[in-house]
Amino acid sequence: MAEMSETNESGGRPPGPPNCLKCAYFKVTWNPDFPRSCEIFGIKCRNLPSREVFLAAGGHCPSFRLKKGLK
Repeated sequence: MAEMSETNESGGRPPGPPNCLKCAYFKVTWNPDFPRSCEIFGIKCRNLPSREVFLAAGGHCPSFRLKKGLK
């Protein structure tokens, strides 16, 4: 499966769900039941936070910010 680019041709948001692992707001927790978290939304979850945001809001995460040093 091809890796999705973090921006589209015009330099805007990704066309699909953002990769939380590359997001500045993504954190790993010590809680084995909820190992992933998002600082912006204040959630801890088993799935990637972008999936939880999509299920709750019906759209892709609007707060994605690429971590410094990543392309």
